Amino acid sequence: MVHKILFWSGFGVAVRLWQLGIEMRPLLARESLWVYPIFAGVGGSFGYWMSGVERRHVEVLADRKNRLLEKRKRRAEREAAAAGQQGNRSEEGGILASTS
Repeated sequence: MVHKILFWSGFGVAVRLWQLGIEMRPLLARESLWVYPIFAGVGGSFGYWMSGVERRHVEVLADRKNRLLEKRKRRAEREAAAAGQQGNRSEEGGILASTS
């Protein structure tokens, strides 16, 4: 999580540098140095928020995967039970047919 926050903080600083480059202003002018921590803070906040979004998405996907696996397991059990019952019926029919 920390690496994502640091990345987005650096991205915020890069955006500020890009902004000053587009404006062709000095990058490290004394009167505009106070803005860099703001851009880093906004970027870090976005990174923190994205970490939470990713965590929630991973939880939802894991839950959905577990539900699908359980559903497939129940279906396989149902099909195996149905196939077993059909096999027993054919054997019973064969026994009855041979005895009559």
